[in-house]
Amino acid sequence: MSELHTVNKSPFEKSSFDSCMEHALEGSAVLLYEDGVYAAIKGSAAEGKVKMAQGVKFYALGPDLRARGLSDERVTDGIEIVDYAGFVDLAAEHDKVVAWV
Repeated sequence: MSELHTVNKSPFEKSSFDSCMEHALEGSAVLLYEDGVYAAIKGSAAEGKVKMAQGVKFYALGPDLRARGLSDERVTDGIEIVDYAGFVDLAAEHDKVVAWV
């Protein structure tokens, strides 16, 4: 069973991202949106956790990056930037969606 984990809280304010990382298994996907996109930034404390997650795919919502003044170049390598249609596609292609709030 494939799972899409969604994180919308900043990893610098809440533990949602850390909790998600403890439960995301190989074959899972993690979508960062709203303030969760801060976990996608190169050089952040979250970058190491992203790079160490074996078999987990990461995505960041592009409009939310731009709304926070973050360019695509600041996103950690390996994190795919998606638009709203991509968000819907991810939700549709996974068996279960787990929201970390």
